[in-house]
Amino acid sequence: MSKHTHLHDHEVILEVKDLHVAYGKVEALHGVGLTIRRGEIVTVIGPNGAGKTTLLGALMGLLPAASGSIAYMGHPRRRDDEVEALVRHGMTLVPEKRELFAEMSVEDNLLLGAFDRYRSGHRDQMDTMDEVFELFPRLEERRDQLAGTLSGGERQMLAMGRALMAKPKLLMLDEPSLGLAPLIIKEIFKIIAALKETGVAILLIEQNARAALQISDYAYVLETGEVSLAGPSAELAADPRVIESYLGLGHKH
Repeated sequence: MSKHTHLHDHEVILEVKDLHVAYGKVEALHGVGLTIRRGEIVTVIGPNGAGKTTLLGALMGLLPAASGSIAYMGHPRRRDDEVEALVRHGMTLVPEKRELFAEMSVEDNLLLGAFDRYRSGHRDQMDTMDEVFELFPRLEERRDQLAGTLSGGERQMLAMGRALMAKPKLLMLDEPSLGLAPLIIKEIFKIIAALKETGVAILLIEQNARAALQISDYAYVLETGEVSLAGPSAELAADPRVIESYLGLGHKH
């Protein structure tokens, strides 16, 4: 089957140029640039404290002290854009804390993810939920279970599923593998790779460089607030500097 290439297949979803973020006198990010296209998984790897979470905060408009330019869907982002507005336009963040409503069922947590769409007149939440259950069969098995009783891996799946209920154009995942067992990480990353087929652009912030480079198309290495290396993930995975710093035997989780 030949796949038709449409013009919008490589549409730029997010373009960041010369991003600086300072906390007081300390610059946490200096001159960071990155581009994310439709249906592409872009990963940012790097040591803890290198600015990965700061980058996500700046992208979500949570850090007023950021300078540089961020364009989303071709439109420059204004200083006063509210997080809610960004979410409504399809930018969704799954934070590493996986904030779920513990006292609510899996299904109700998912429905909350579609609330904004529902409020603006869409009534497709049950179809979207079926799509989420197709990606995460385990959530379907536990649809009536309280979120607070789920395992760590299932909570990560629910956090991702809930984000997908908003039908995002850009899904940002902050450390999805954090604290999970290797087999579960494998499963989560398989699902992230499958998400690409839906056309969503994915920004994956990840400490597990090996897993991240395996499923992503393009990678940036963020060290002390700067992009020290960038390129197609396969190239970076073969780069001696990346191997030594992030993929060496000492970096097995």
